[in-house]
Amino acid sequence: MRQAQNNLKQLKSKSEISGIENLIRVMLKKHGSPLMLIRRSVLEKQFNRFRKCLPQVTPYYAIKANPHPGIIKTFVKLGASFDVASANEMKLVLALGASPSKIIFANTIKSEKDIETARRRRVRLMTFDNEPELYKIAKHHPGARILVRIKVANEGSQVELSLKFGADSDQAFFLLRKAKTLGLVPAGVSFHVGSQSTNVENYLQALEISANIFKESKKNGMPLKIMDIGGGFPIQHFDREIGINFERMTCQIRKHTKTSFDRNVKFIAEPGRFLVGPAGILVTQVIGRTFRNNKNYYYLNDGIYCDFSGMVFDHCKYEFKTLRRGQTFISALAGPTCDSFDTLSMNEEIPELYVGDVVYVKNIGAYSCASATPGFNGFPPAKIVLV
Repeated sequence: MRQAQNNLKQLKSKSEISGIENLIRVMLKKHGSPLMLIRRSVLEKQFNRFRKCLPQVTPYYAIKANPHPGIIKTFVKLGASFDVASANEMKLVLALGASPSKIIFANTIKSEKDIETARRRRVRLMTFDNEPELYKIAKHHPGARILVRIKVANEGSQVELSLKFGADSDQAFFLLRKAKTLGLVPAGVSFHVGSQSTNVENYLQALEISANIFKESKKNGMPLKIMDIGGGFPIQHFDREIGINFERMTCQIRKHTKTSFDRNVKFIAEPGRFLVGPAGILVTQVIGRTFRNNKNYYYLNDGIYCDFSGMVFDHCKYEFKTLRRGQTFISALAGPTCDSFDTLSMNEEIPELYVGDVVYVKNIGAYSCASATPGFNGFPPAKIVLV
């Protein structure tokens, strides 16, 4: 039985690879390279997967992961809400059809101008983590609904986010009470366990701490209504990557939310990578080759300064694949710029490649083109195409 299941998985995997590589060939002829393909079907699949695993949690897509208009429009149609970090992001999602009531301004440090924009655009829900921020919000957006972001454990996360943000949990109630005296509406608590978090204990500990804040607030006549569990939900970047099981992780989170909070508490989250990462396929081509340090050395038409920027800003590693088959050799891959820092890998096992051959990467839809540097050395990021 187990052997039959493994055989079925292998057949599905081969079929998926064949479908992806046929898509790459078709799109390459039409658009050239470098090319970032975003699959709408995968965006929808990830959104529905999130809703199935966490049915009590409303997803607010964190558009910093990938703010392409086509992606935002897709999530608007699916009924998603949105996490924005600036007035420009706010204006973008509103222009593409999002409702102000479905936006959270989830940046704990905001400029006065951006707070005023939120007030004018009727975006009332926002986060904070310090007292001076409350005075700014009270002045420029009186009556805003606010969530106090607390500092929580980020152990095992790829990107640590509690170094810069989050109030100490023992100060959360007092900050919320201060907000109320300033005419703001204390709505709840938020946290973020760090990006690409594979340690479910971070979520469980944060939920326990947050539940205590809810209890303290209720006891003191200030009941809270919203629990924001942030983002950080992990994805696989490699086909055979182990240690990542979203379904198992969310099962534990789901149980904890039911046992630790009142039924009337609304749960929200801020997934970014989880929703858009698996949808992206980056297609590059070899533009030059040489033999250096006793290995084949290939130069691609995309690199660190463009769509592989996640290797720097997101501390991400990717699985490089080729359309060419054959015996593999330890090889190096580099980007097109004149900077030696623009080196992608020094030890990839790939077939011998020639100018024009394709090297592609899956699961690269998040924190790649979004953080690319436009025009360094004159090289533009990949063309983004939704398919």
